[in-house]
Amino acid sequence: MHSTLGWGILGAGRIAHMFARDLATGGHRIAAVGSRDAARASAFATEHRIRNVHTGYEALVADPDVDIVYVATPHSHHLEHALLAIEAGKHLLIEKAFTTTGDDAQTLVDAARAKGVFVMEAMWTRFLPTMLAVRERISAGDLGDVISVTADHSQMLDLSPGSRLIEPSLGGGALLDLGVYCVSLAHDLLGPVTRIQAAGVVDGAGVDHRGAAILEHEGGRMSSLTFSMETLGSNRATIAGTRGVIELDPSFYSWTAYSRRSASDHTGVAESFEPELSGRGMQFQAAEVERCVAAGLLESPLMSLDETVAIMRVMDEIAAQLRAA
Repeated sequence: MHSTLGWGILGAGRIAHMFARDLATGGHRIAAVGSRDAARASAFATEHRIRNVHTGYEALVADPDVDIVYVATPHSHHLEHALLAIEAGKHLLIEKAFTTTGDDAQTLVDAARAKGVFVMEAMWTRFLPTMLAVRERISAGDLGDVISVTADHSQMLDLSPGSRLIEPSLGGGALLDLGVYCVSLAHDLLGPVTRIQAAGVVDGAGVDHRGAAILEHEGGRMSSLTFSMETLGSNRATIAGTRGVIELDPSFYSWTAYSRRSASDHTGVAESFEPELSGRGMQFQAAEVERCVAAGLLESPLMSLDETVAIMRVMDEIAAQLRAA
């Protein structure tokens, strides 16, 4: 696609670089970048061929060439920076986790609805061709009644002194960075959560390093989720129904392959899905934002704001149980 809407990238860190590359892959237009560090903003703009460079976020959201702001700062700053963009009347894509708490998520949603701007959580996994194919199989009845999801998201991340991941004031921890993918997948496929049981390891500063959660969803559906920033895990996911099962290859949250097996035939694979890769896959969420904005929508039907708030409240309870253990 070749977009006329202008994206403004708020923040110039690692995830912002990934998104900028995929915006280019998808044919989207980056109008501006903003960072509190002038040299960092300039280097980012040079690498990604961005014309407008701003020192400070107020200047970015005030840029008339920016229609949509992508918030790529740490979780702890999402609310502040999103409210800045909302006040300026900009549409928003906010990196996951959406905020650090459910209350902050609701505050942000209320502000966006009052202003009448589009907002979406950047749960890019939902918009990948892999997940679209999974939903098609479910809608077609190939899995029957989907009753369980298992998912693991475990990586060996940088936990050295000074790392954002172990800094409480910056929203550090495995749950907000990694576990959010598991919770979002389960919520997407199984619906609202009715009961939560969680345990894990939390350091002296209150930052969770690894954990596990069993969630009961409406109708007695169940999900089993694990996450860690200390170890490499399987990074697989399984979606099981009364007629079959889909197994997502590692990493389940990325543009990956899957196999589907039928419950009535244990001898082989009924279907294999292998995507044709182009980029990391973050361009598909950008396309959804632009589609919704063009249609006059204020939220995406695939990642609604009420669901984002509900997911944040599930993670609130998981976090509380981890710290109470």
